[in-house]
Amino acid sequence: QVQLVESGGGLVQTGGSLRLACVGSGRTMMRTYSMGWFRRAPGKEREFVAAISWGGSYTAYADSVKGRFTISRDNAKNTVYLQMNSLKPEDTAVYYCAAHRSGVVVIMQSGYAYWGQGTQVTVSS
Repeated sequence: QVQLVESGGGLVQTGGSLRLACVGSGRTMMRTYSMGWFRRAPGKEREFVAAISWGGSYTAYADSVKGRFTISRDNAKNTVYLQMNSLKPEDTAVYYCAAHRSGVVVIMQSGYAYWGQGTQVTVSS
């Protein structure tokens, strides 16, 4: 069992930056899991944002955030980060982190076993 808690969301102006963090806890060590960030914008389906393998060597990004967002992890701290730069109003959403048992980069939401409660990111124009 893994519990995930996101933090770092908030209100920022267009072009600004935020750094989200997701801390894992529980009996199962999060360091063996691959991790993903997803988001749900108002009135839209939840979508993939970024993912990282268990060791951090492999990453994947949605086209809409490529070059602006960076996913990273610190397994010693059981924490995954999402650095978001050059934010746009269309990035406004609730951001969720999730853990996948496989340890490899996974884009599909359905395979993720554990999810956090989400953190709100609002980008003003």
